[in-house]
Amino acid sequence: MTDRAPHADRPRPPRRFFSRTSWPEARFLADVLRTETVGGGLLLLGAVIALLWANSPWASSYAALGAWVPWSGGAALHLDLDLAAWAADGLLAIFFFVVGLELKREFVAGDLRDPRRAALPVVAAVGGMAAPALIYLGINLAAGGEGLRGWAIPTATDIAFALAVLAVIGSHLPQGLRAFLLTLAVVDDLLAITIIAIFYTADFSPLPLLASLALIGLFGLLVQRRRTWWWALIPLAATAWVLMHASGVHATVAGVLLGFTVPVVRGRAGDAHGLAAHLEHRWRPVSAGFAVPIFAFFAAGVSLRGADLGAVVTDPIVIGVVAGLVLGKAVGIFGSTFLLARFTRAQLDEDITWTDLLGVALLAGIGFTVSLLIGELAFGPGSTADANVKAAVLTGSVISALLATVVLVRRNAAYRRIAAAEQVDADRDGVPDVYQRGQG
Repeated sequence: MTDRAPHADRPRPPRRFFSRTSWPEARFLADVLRTETVGGGLLLLGAVIALLWANSPWASSYAALGAWVPWSGGAALHLDLDLAAWAADGLLAIFFFVVGLELKREFVAGDLRDPRRAALPVVAAVGGMAAPALIYLGINLAAGGEGLRGWAIPTATDIAFALAVLAVIGSHLPQGLRAFLLTLAVVDDLLAITIIAIFYTADFSPLPLLASLALIGLFGLLVQRRRTWWWALIPLAATAWVLMHASGVHATVAGVLLGFTVPVVRGRAGDAHGLAAHLEHRWRPVSAGFAVPIFAFFAAGVSLRGADLGAVVTDPIVIGVVAGLVLGKAVGIFGSTFLLARFTRAQLDEDITWTDLLGVALLAGIGFTVSLLIGELAFGPGSTADANVKAAVLTGSVISALLATVVLVRRNAAYRRIAAAEQVDADRDGVPDVYQRGQG
């Protein structure tokens, strides 16, 4: 007689990457994709209008609009900003507040709560930021190193654009692949805002920063009592933003920290609810439908009239950004995932191929919103280098989107054929199509 449990000699099943998530996670993902599809379209519209206006005979009016200072009396608080700066510092704080809520939800009720599931998107996000930075640094070091300050420009993924493209072209792609892109983009945003806070902070003043952190902490205490102190939350958040801006740290950091303080309640079914879900539901449309498109309108208006295109395409900054977004993101994400699978003996989910992962890795090369923001912080808005960065970010993002579309459209067609065949079999056998209903 043996003391070993039954099936003790049976080998453990291999770990599966991109396995299907829970139903609450799938429902949340579907809501995000629907919002980001519209938001991505508005973002693209804002960028196209800016490009057309900046290269039209009325280009001077576009420049004058961005340079208009609506409140010249805010110099004492460093708030004598023009409209373009208000879009970058103010409206993007809303975007990063939603990012903070997303991160909190992922850590409490999403995939990041499980270290085993979190390992893949975290490793992929780190690889997807390290490889573009190294490519950019290598190109600019070889050229003399004048553009080294922009090393972080190609490291960011634009979650709105990437999810919008995936939602349009990937109607039948596996849910696990979509969840991976969302989680990857959320971790990417966290790393990007950390880079901004550490490497792109100028004229640092500790007292306003400490005061801002104190108010963010008070916001976190009061947000627990939403029915009693709800009227004080917006003034507190606005004041914390002002003090963060006055400290020299980019004001969007305040948005992320405020989002982190909002509580997330994890239900019995694993879904997230409570105030964080409520605020995310309220503010996500404002972020995706207004804040980010307006920022894109002011940030993407690079004028090519009279520009020396030869000098632009040979600029090491431009080459580094384009190569970082198109090549670096794909190599970093795909390569880090492959190595993680190799050394942990994990396998992809049986419904997903490495070609699917390559398509998502290429899609992550769409680095619009945060990349443009880092470009302005690195070289100063209105500078020649900043104009070249805008052209490079637009070019790299378009190339990445096109390459990803070529790969994922083919894969989507294959999955559509598989789904159609399974539906025929299910109809013939009289079995309801549970999988399709779960995806809806």
